[in-house]
Amino acid sequence: METRAGRFRVYRVVESVPHINLFDTEETRLYTAYQSGYGDRQAEIDALRTGDLVEATLGGDPDDSEEAWSIQSVERVDRVRMAFAVDADPPAVAEELWTEGQERPATTALEWEGDPVAEVAVQPRAPLPGGSFVPSVLTGLVPMEDRLGELQSVGEPVTDALFVDPDPPDAARYSRPFGAVVFFSAAGQPLRDEFYATYDIDPSEDTRPAYDPYGI
Repeated sequence: METRAGRFRVYRVVESVPHINLFDTEETRLYTAYQSGYGDRQAEIDALRTGDLVEATLGGDPDDSEEAWSIQSVERVDRVRMAFAVDADPPAVAEELWTEGQERPATTALEWEGDPVAEVAVQPRAPLPGGSFVPSVLTGLVPMEDRLGELQSVGEPVTDALFVDPDPPDAARYSRPFGAVVFFSAAGQPLRDEFYATYDIDPSEDTRPAYDPYGI
């Protein structure tokens, strides 16, 4: 067994997937780890949430792609609270930001009372597995770690992120060639509350969509 120690972003995927994905923020590699079987330490594993930033040590065999890693130690150092809305119209500002044929993400600032407090980004579906947006986010396959730190237009760290997919996770066709995400700073909480009200999101609830990726 070998070990990997470092800083990881947590992605809990969905309830039907019995693993946690951990994105190594330095090596930019994704590790799949067991989410059960930890005995007395199970409570600390269960407490991990999608968007957590943790210092962790993983144990496993890097040459065995069929075997998941185990989480030998973990400590949360930060958290970006993530919310999800699927089969929903993207924000109007995201529609305006999208350009036909766009191949790379695009971002613009959002203001509250004249001050920048958040950013909205559009992510093209084309480079994502099967073109899926929110399922790719939940798996940790959307490259966005550099966006989960400090908001460049705000100069403050991200506290919350809202992911909006215009289509359901099991869609065979897509109504729009992109997904949208809004990154909020602490100063953007009033704006976040407006967005959450629009998408009927309770920030205290787990809003990951319930679907079986094995059935898609």
